Amino acid sequence: MTTSSIKYLHPLKTKATHNRSGNSLITDAPIDNNGDGAYFSPTDLAATSLASCMLTVMGIYADQNDLELGEINCDLQKEMAANPRRINAITIDFKWETNLPENEIQKLKNIALNCPVAKSLHPEIEQNVTFHML
Repeated sequence: MTTSSIKYLHPLKTKATHNRSGNSLITDAPIDNNGDGAYFSPTDLAATSLASCMLTVMGIYADQNDLELGEINCDLQKEMAANPRRINAITIDFKWETNLPENEIQKLKNIALNCPVAKSLHPEIEQNVTFHML
């Protein structure tokens, strides 16, 4: 089965459907590239996928090791380069409240920094990640 099906919606939007679940999302070109900015842009999704992947693999490790991850969320900023137009940098600021011991926190940070999306992005894309422990 294919992962997803994507349809172009004029003007400058797409609808992507996850084939297994039927869930869908819409993208839009960003304001600085002829779009309305009404939805995530494709590059927004690429950057957001990094943070989502980091949180997911942390959750997998925590579940597999009977650990309580605690409360964790993040803010993300994507920076674009002009020529060629591409993602230049992704900055992620995690805010994490946990009672885990320091050795587990360090393992989880390392797991996040080495998630599949982090390893799949072009090496020229700066990945600036900070963890603020609350």
